[in-house]
Amino acid sequence: MTTRASAGLLRLAQDTALAAGQMAARRRTVGVQVAASKSSPEDVVTLADRETESLIRVLLADARPDDGFLGEESAATRGTSGLTWVVDPIDGTVNYLYGFPAWAVSIAVVEGDPDPATWTTLAGAVYNPTGDELFTAAAGDGAWLGVRRLQVPTDVPLSLALLGTGFSYRAAERERQADVVRGLIGEVRDIRRIGSAALDLCSVAAGRLNLYYERGLSPWDHAAGALVAREAGARVGGFGADREGMGLLIAGAPDLYRVCQPLLAKLFDDFMADAEA
Repeated sequence: MTTRASAGLLRLAQDTALAAGQMAARRRTVGVQVAASKSSPEDVVTLADRETESLIRVLLADARPDDGFLGEESAATRGTSGLTWVVDPIDGTVNYLYGFPAWAVSIAVVEGDPDPATWTTLAGAVYNPTGDELFTAAAGDGAWLGVRRLQVPTDVPLSLALLGTGFSYRAAERERQADVVRGLIGEVRDIRRIGSAALDLCSVAAGRLNLYYERGLSPWDHAAGALVAREAGARVGGFGADREGMGLLIAGAPDLYRVCQPLLAKLFDDFMADAEA
């Protein structure tokens, strides 16, 4: 795909993210209504999630009717163009519900099947309305926070690294994830749990986190943020040579990634084995 075409896709992603984020923020000021629970009672979806995704679908379909769509809150549709929009209308819904200022609209466009193991991400935008921060990236064109180009810091030793992670909505899985944190916390500067995978990945790109890892992420959680991190110079992947996916996502400067990945692999292996014993 040409640079001009990718630039057009990026403009559409960022304009749509801005419009959707502004609508979600307006909805937040008048109160949040929980519409349903998903994987557990703690895993909620609000009416604003659904309204925001509906707006995104309409805006993208009007501009590019032949593209596919994969979103968190509505049925996936296949297109005929070979491109699919991967959307999380409100990433960090629990933060949104409680008024915690760390939630974002995440929109990416990918080429190929809508599978992180095989797709090529062309452009992405992550917009946090509460901080009015727009993170963007197009393949081969770098990552940006507004007009500032982002570059991940390198040469940060593990002992001085600030890490980010997230937890499952399922209590038993959270307990195993807490065991991993317990095994890791003495090796690093500290660990943060922000509650939005998209913003965690953008925080790696911006140098606010040195490395981020999480298990159990869905494609819409990380499609745009992973591109932002990669284009800022981060390595993004999973165990060994795996691409990022449900099993694990790790993002960080390549040197720190090489140190941290085998440590995480051992910790997850140890505690998963304990849980299955």
